[in-house]
Amino acid sequence: MEQVEAYIYNLQGQQREITLYLHQLICSLPGVQARIRYRIPFYYYHSWMCYLNPKKKGGIELAFIRGNELSNANGLLSFRDRKQVAGIIYYHVSDISPESLMEVLQEAMLLNEAIPYKSKRKKR
Repeated sequence: MEQVEAYIYNLQGQQREITLYLHQLICSLPGVQARIRYRIPFYYYHSWMCYLNPKKKGGIELAFIRGNELSNANGLLSFRDRKQVAGIIYYHVSDISPESLMEVLQEAMLLNEAIPYKSKRKKR
């Protein structure tokens, strides 16, 4: 957890504010753990659930590993030419709707609880 907070405080401006807000929101969920993987924050609940990815042109993407399995009932998720991972890009903290985001996070948690994620990549 300390690594994640150090990562967040190394970001600048809006990216830091957005990442800190999202980190606190995600970590407020019971059983969720944060770790740095691939040099960015990943969040686990039984298995990989989501991650925060800073975008080069500003903003932060909250990406869900199993986005293709989520209902996307509120239409927040975008696949952006990806088949499995879906995410939401935020440019300002004011863009974040905590209620809508919590619905997506709760659904991702339920999915991970029912069927933990297993990589489809072949092991060598």
